[in-house]
Order: sequence, then C-alpha cells, then structure tokens
Amino acid sequence: MDKGTIVRTVALAIAWINMILANYGLELIPVLSEDVIAEILAGVATVWTWFKNNYVTIKGKEQKKVLQRNNLTK
Repeated sequence: MDKGTIVRTVALAIAWINMILANYGLELIPVLSEDVIAEILAGVATVWTWFKNNYVTIKGKEQKKVLQRNNLTK
C-alpha cells in the first residue's frame, strides 16, 4: 500500500471510531474531542477516500480504460 492509502484509511478509521464513541456516550479520542470536528473529519475522510479510490476524474477514467484494455481490472 502507498502512503496516501494508509493516511486516508487511518483518518477514516479515527473519525468513525470517534463518532461511534460519541454516539454511545463514551470518552472521545483526545485529538478529536468535539462532535462537530469528528463529523467534519468523517465527512472529509469519506469523500476523500471515495474520490481517491474511484475513477471520477478525466485522468482516472483514462487509467480505467488502460486497465480494462489490459485485463487488469474486474
């Protein structure tokens, strides 16, 4: 895995764990002590992860075509 994938995965996990802790009234992760910050981070991480792992840009669509031509994608 590349560094970007690891960072996105960790950010997403921290944000969602924090939201779950908040929903159950448990102590939040100290870095993300406010509900609003946790929600914003979860939203940003979700959109970022979706965008980076899908072919939504022109460059991404071109990459997908190359992968498909070479039978490298499902």
